[in-house]
Amino acid sequence: MGTFLDQRSSMNANASGSINVALTAAPALFGVIGLQTRSVANPIVDLTGTIGFSALVAGTTVAVQVVRGTLITDTIIYSAIFTAGIAGVNTRSFTAQDLLAPAAAQTTYSAFISSAVVGSSRVGPEVFWGLASSTV
Repeated sequence: MGTFLDQRSSMNANASGSINVALTAAPALFGVIGLQTRSVANPIVDLTGTIGFSALVAGTTVAVQVVRGTLITDTIIYSAIFTAGIAGVNTRSFTAQDLLAPAAAQTTYSAFISSAVVGSSRVGPEVFWGLASSTV
């Protein structure tokens, strides 16, 4: 039976249209959480997020990356490319796991988004959350 360790969330925007931040080719931070993993060896970390973006044209691609740490150069544990099916607002969700999380008092996770298409924007919702558990 699993043991609950911690759960945290980071919400930038709670609804579509609640923000308007230009997407850039350089990854931009949209969520960061610190999970208290109590120095347990091999914690199981589940991470989930939702991001809403506007696309000027169908086929616009958006990259989402989740890292263990606070910098895009830290260990990437999840990477996905989402493609806008239609011009206008598109909302995408993702789920990732970190099965190699270190035994630490706290482990920080950050979520980044980028797009090379000029004119696309983050419009919300934006949320990133995680849950840590242990098999011990």
